[in-house]
Amino acid sequence: MPQPQPHLDPADPAAAEIGREQAHVDRVYERLEATRARARAYEAEGHRRAQFGHEGGLVERDSIVYQAAVWLQRLEAEEEGLVFGRLDFADREVQYIGRLGVRDEEYEPLTVDWRAPAAAVFYQATPVDRRGVVRRRTIKSAGRRVTRLDDDLLAPEDPLAAELTVIGDGALMAALTRKRGTVMHDIVATIQREQDLAVRSPGDGATLITGGPGTGKTAVALHRAAYLLFNERRRFESGGVLIVGPSRVFTAYVEQVLPSLGEHTAALRSLGELLDGVYATRHDRASLAAAKGGLDILPVIERAARCAPPGVPEQIRMSYQGHIIQLDRRALDRVRSIVLGRGQQGPQPNVQRAHAATALLEALWERLPRDLRDRRRTERAHFDRELRDRTEFEAFVERWWPLRTPAEVLRGLADPAVLGSLAGSDLTRDQVTDLAASWADGDWSVEDVPLLAELDQLLGPLPVDEREPEDPFADSAVLEVSSWVDRNPAAKRDAGRETYAHIIVDEAQDLSPMQWRALGRLGRRASWTVVGDPVQSSWPDPEESRQAMELALGDQRRHRHELRTNYRNSAEIYEYAARFARRAMPDVQLPEAVRKTGFPPEEFTDLGRAVDAALESVEGTVGVITTLAGFDEVAAALAERTEAHPRLVVLTDLDAKGLEYDAAVVLDPDAIAEESPAGLRTLYVALTRATQRLYVVAAER
Repeated sequence: MPQPQPHLDPADPAAAEIGREQAHVDRVYERLEATRARARAYEAEGHRRAQFGHEGGLVERDSIVYQAAVWLQRLEAEEEGLVFGRLDFADREVQYIGRLGVRDEEYEPLTVDWRAPAAAVFYQATPVDRRGVVRRRTIKSAGRRVTRLDDDLLAPEDPLAAELTVIGDGALMAALTRKRGTVMHDIVATIQREQDLAVRSPGDGATLITGGPGTGKTAVALHRAAYLLFNERRRFESGGVLIVGPSRVFTAYVEQVLPSLGEHTAALRSLGELLDGVYATRHDRASLAAAKGGLDILPVIERAARCAPPGVPEQIRMSYQGHIIQLDRRALDRVRSIVLGRGQQGPQPNVQRAHAATALLEALWERLPRDLRDRRRTERAHFDRELRDRTEFEAFVERWWPLRTPAEVLRGLADPAVLGSLAGSDLTRDQVTDLAASWADGDWSVEDVPLLAELDQLLGPLPVDEREPEDPFADSAVLEVSSWVDRNPAAKRDAGRETYAHIIVDEAQDLSPMQWRALGRLGRRASWTVVGDPVQSSWPDPEESRQAMELALGDQRRHRHELRTNYRNSAEIYEYAARFARRAMPDVQLPEAVRKTGFPPEEFTDLGRAVDAALESVEGTVGVITTLAGFDEVAAALAERTEAHPRLVVLTDLDAKGLEYDAAVVLDPDAIAEESPAGLRTLYVALTRATQRLYVVAAER
């Protein structure tokens, strides 16, 4: 029903325009309610099918109710700001743009879905390339009530322009100056032309999006996921879309964007969650992270997967028809090498145990006297059956060829002697010591996850649990079935999927070669969207990482887009930060900040005073950015403030990647630069997290 309206002065042109737009918005919501009613009726019909009393009726119920639940979920997500744009064309056609397409009773469009090809003109029309648009209007709402209009007059000389009311001071600038919250908001109403071209890049091949801080790379990547799912739903929803971010802090910040755009099926993972069953959030110090992430460790991991684990039997002794036959350690190692050399998918010892038993019998048979072996056709079959049936043979195979998990293998390398024997010349003595110590307690770091993923591939799967999987539709209760999408984590995170149809990688410049290898396996048949900025790279050898990325993407066609405008930082903040980027990379081309606030960065020597100044200067979020080594001390020092002010957060420079705050307090910039192999590039990232105010706390030294 139409929303109650505040008093509007009919003499006020803006109020009159808001009233006219409100009438259209009310009509759209009326049609949305009618669509919801149809979805609920469809759901009720699904439950009615269960009354047929046979298995077919239950299957129909589950299918219909599930589809209705998905339909309703998408409709419910579009309550806020359903209509956000309007185009007035020179031929007097009017087109409204919304979060989804809504049609009237005659099936005429009341709004065009922003992802549809027809809506592209809303984002791509400019005064130079007008696409027939005279006025572009952005409609801002609170709930269902229109609160603000902002217009761009693209063709002031057109005769229609004289009849149109132009109000507001620009939707983009209004969005840039609003305070930030604890979650990221979509930019669907303010996407700019260069961003929209990247969003609508072809779904095939690899789309590479580069841009400096604040250019909207992350928002573009998320909107691109919604665009692909809308335009090629059958392909990407069934094949799966995976979005990979640098940290769990980052994924928590952005995870509400896709639901706000009507999409719930994309999986969102951090780099610490690339292997199912592993959840890592902490980072190793820079030198240790470099040792784990570089390709030098790969042959060490491969040897660990292939070699016999410590403690396995070194001899087998059996008797057959009065003959004692035995194999020593050297012979057993030879059998192991033969078995692992036969694998079609690499060694994969976990799937080779049966072959190992067969090869072991072959080696034992060869130790029998020749006269027995000459009667091969009859005697060999009897030999195999008799030894296989013996308990001691079965027990030996299980102990000699144990099934191992990636965690068990990596934890086994916590012994410096074991790791040193496998390392050869691939690791230095100091690296062996540091790596072994880091794996002693099994508290995995983000940098351990690609190593575990590599071992998962090398070892092969464990035997499948033969229990029937739980049926999410088994319960016939209406509530259980209709709410399955909301409460089942797999529906959102797509856990257990081995490959995806499309993978979106954010902050790609920081990925190590080993992380790219893990992603490459998930994207063996995928198209890609890769988002990053080489200037912000924290990996010590960016070229090594780039080559690993190219290998993961394969020979697919590349679609390249560069974003050149910094919408996040004020010009004062960005110019301060850009000095460090230019010192690190003198020839780099940096984006241009589009607004000024009149507030240059301020420098302090006392952390408490800087934090208090930040909290006082902005109403929104405040981020305190420190080093990995100093995080615990800083968090403890600010514990009372963070408890009193939930909008205040302390985080490391690594976790700050991709995030933004109304005010940022950067603690000890020299230490941030010194701790990271990327040096000033890491400091540059930390200094560009603020949208309104920046405070720098320098050490007294």
